[in-house]
Amino acid sequence: MGGITAVERHINNILFDLDGTLTDPKEGITKCVEYALNKFDIQVDHIDQLIPYIGPPLYESFVELGGLSPENAHLAVDYYRERFREVGMFENSVIPGFPELLQYLQDEGYTLYVATSKPTVFAEQILKHFEMDHYFKHIVGSNLDGTRTKKQEVIQFVLDENIISPESAIMIGDREHDIIGAKGCGVESIGVLFGYGSEEELRNAGADHIVGKVDEIREIILNIGNGDCSYGNTK
Repeated sequence: MGGITAVERHINNILFDLDGTLTDPKEGITKCVEYALNKFDIQVDHIDQLIPYIGPPLYESFVELGGLSPENAHLAVDYYRERFREVGMFENSVIPGFPELLQYLQDEGYTLYVATSKPTVFAEQILKHFEMDHYFKHIVGSNLDGTRTKKQEVIQFVLDENIISPESAIMIGDREHDIIGAKGCGVESIGVLFGYGSEEELRNAGADHIVGKVDEIREIILNIGNGDCSYGNTK
């Protein structure tokens, strides 16, 4: 991990992605994407074809995955949110084991944050709905006007607003955007395999650690605190 030791890093700020990390939003997101695409007479054979939309910024996905023009991609985001506000955000479930992990980390003195590409207002409502909002000092996402959608921008905003040094933080997420965003901010990262990114995707993005279970996140953080970077290390 370069020339600085784990102890010198004093990691005590933990940033979490939302979709595919803290919660499983598959039903809500895929149904809302389908709803939006149908507005452009685009049909999908099976809802699972829309799983790649989970995680990345919506506008980019509608352009890159849906093949929409920039103008129509903006409209698609509006259509998506039309359904998402009414029902989609709650077609969701908490990843088993996370409430216990968050409580443990909070009790141990870590400060927790959410850094998501989802609009802040939706992230706040979802976490409040699942009674998880109280674990986090700051919940940060994108803006409804289409700004701050890049994960690096979101992570940097969390760091700046809370006066956090990059070496004191770690980012946890399930997609390459989480890992690339963390690297761009100089933040260590943990890629999780219980979300929607593959091990290959996370490795190629440069994840510092990769885990398959929620409990392994605690082990990595504890080992870093003890000066051991080896657990879950991908290098």
